[in-house]
Amino acid sequence: QVQLVESGGGLVQAGGSLRLSCAASERTFSTYTMAWFRQAPGKEREFVGLLSRSGATILYADFVKGRFTISRDNAKNTVYLQMSSLEPEDTAVYYCAADTSATIARRGDRYDYWGQGTQVTVSS
Repeated sequence: QVQLVESGGGLVQAGGSLRLSCAASERTFSTYTMAWFRQAPGKEREFVGLLSRSGATILYADFVKGRFTISRDNAKNTVYLQMSSLEPEDTAVYYCAADTSATIARRGDRYDYWGQGTQVTVSS
């Protein structure tokens, strides 16, 4: 059982930055594809970005527009989402997810484990 714990959310003004962290409980973290998703009130969960286990493949949703960066530190079993130029439309609960099969997928149903989420609120 993999446990994922997100942190780093909060309230920020438009144009500001936040860095989210997601710590995994398993040493096999380095073998997983890791991804970030988000869900805004009244909306479906949507893909934000993913990072392959090697770090060689990084994919982002179109709305990211170069504002977000995903990275990982396998020594710390942690994946990060650095967000800048935040907009009120980025307000959502952000979730990290792990695909233990290490596929490259934007679909949430390909991910085996999920964190509890961290709230990001961007004020205008």
